[in-house]
Amino acid sequence: MREYATQMDAAKRGIITPEMKAVAAKEFRTEEEIRALLAKGQIAICANKLHKCIDPNGVGSMLRTKINVNLGVSRDCKDYGLEMKKVMAAVDLGAEAIMDLSSHGDTEPFRKKLTSECPAMIGTVPVYDSVIHYQRDLAKLTAKDFLEVVRLHAENGVDFVTLHCGITRKTIEQIKQQKRKMNLVSRGGSLVFAWMSMTGNENPFYEYFDEILAICRKYDVTVSLGDACRPGCLADAGDVCQIEELVRLGELTKRAWEKDVQVMVEGPGHMPLDQIAANMKLQQTICMGAPFYVLGPIVTDIAPGYDHITSAIGGAVAASEGAAFLCYVTPAEHLALPNVDDVKQGIIASKIAAHAADIAKKIPYARDLDDAMADARRTFDWEKQWECAIDPETAKQVRESRKPEQEDSCSMCGKFCAVRSMNKALSGEYIDIL
Repeated sequence: MREYATQMDAAKRGIITPEMKAVAAKEFRTEEEIRALLAKGQIAICANKLHKCIDPNGVGSMLRTKINVNLGVSRDCKDYGLEMKKVMAAVDLGAEAIMDLSSHGDTEPFRKKLTSECPAMIGTVPVYDSVIHYQRDLAKLTAKDFLEVVRLHAENGVDFVTLHCGITRKTIEQIKQQKRKMNLVSRGGSLVFAWMSMTGNENPFYEYFDEILAICRKYDVTVSLGDACRPGCLADAGDVCQIEELVRLGELTKRAWEKDVQVMVEGPGHMPLDQIAANMKLQQTICMGAPFYVLGPIVTDIAPGYDHITSAIGGAVAASEGAAFLCYVTPAEHLALPNVDDVKQGIIASKIAAHAADIAKKIPYARDLDDAMADARRTFDWEKQWECAIDPETAKQVRESRKPEQEDSCSMCGKFCAVRSMNKALSGEYIDIL
């Protein structure tokens, strides 16, 4: 039996856990550096003590930017087998976290399968599962019902839970008065808002936050403070509702740390490119450097079918300015449940954004593969290029489908290839073009 309650408890007491050692090795940091940052709340190691097969990762702005993949079934698409294929494909592609957002059927077996077989961090949104678990309409659920689902997810081995604790009954009046274009686009946030509106009660995740912290402390579950008021369009970015909720999340962060519970704070959402850096700095100040977990941000509202690109643009800026964790967005965002190819496209786009940000932040060794790729391209070492590529299979397929006459070129340039010409010129060779 371990002698500490949570990773944060251990860190505060000067104990270096096996998870901290694993993270330190991956991040090229000393174990003491990881421990000290974790004690301050600036790193989270999301690792439920019951998730035995986890491959631990640290989430923090000074570490490699991590990627989360949202999956799960809905009433319209309810093939759990297909979702598990997506999970393993996501892990193979390098995703560090999987969030099960299932909103249909018997969700517990799938959740248990994830925490017994998947090495990635597993996250959930318990409020989604409450209606399904109890098979009762939202208005008939009690505050205790919501808390018991949080407990169930913790017992199932989930590593982090998104809880929309930051909206209160005051938010109801703000939303009515502010007249946002998109109101609330957070699914969990809208459910909590609807429950408060129908019952007249305070947000149970806010009112009973201390009880939730006791559950999370028992199982070492990280609280991901959900942004119910995240902007769902550019027009709503940075408004009173979003900023006031962020202030409340800062208060809740401090309360969680006092109980040795790790915290991540969730952020936008849709946001103009020029507002992202300021939003990241504001979060870092208000939430005292707690890891920031962003959806996108999506930088334009008019690209359905291409939101993996709009998200990657925003994600690269956000991560370079301090976001620690990018939630992928797929081409199916706003349109449909993503299929296997959508999942791949979303992950690759997010990984590109994360890697670009890590280079900008000068994360140790982040640029090594880029330098190796440059050497491989100069020498036409195609096998080495595949080794360096984020998505080697796609790169291979593109080249094979349009092969050039000569290996020391591609079908774009042929003998006009600048690299080929320079190699020959610098070695004193004759440069044949025709």
